[in-house]
Amino acid sequence: MSPEEVVMLSAAYIIIHKSVNQKKKEEKNFTRMSPTDFEMLLRLIGPSIKKNETKFRHPIEPQRRLLVTLRFLATGDSYGSLSYSFKISKQLISKIIPEVCKELNNVLKDYVKWGARQHVS
Repeated sequence: MSPEEVVMLSAAYIIIHKSVNQKKKEEKNFTRMSPTDFEMLLRLIGPSIKKNETKFRHPIEPQRRLLVTLRFLATGDSYGSLSYSFKISKQLISKIIPEVCKELNNVLKDYVKWGARQHVS
């Protein structure tokens, strides 16, 4: 990735993150949760969704990974739409969302009760 692309992606992330943080009502609407709840979730799963930097790429930050996932869960936006909004490839989004959802499930399984699965015959 060229330095110009890194700057553009960083700017897009900052703009999205700043727009989310402008007003609490807007922030809650963006992820369908309060900023406090977002920070609590980030503290709970942040370490487990953090990726290491390599020689070839810079990882997507845990807060951005969580934000993309929560936006998907809140709106059902397509991966293409999320890709455009967050400047992350659809392929990477298709990996991020299941990983973050799995961690959310692991961390919140004692707090969220899932209905019994019914087998269709």
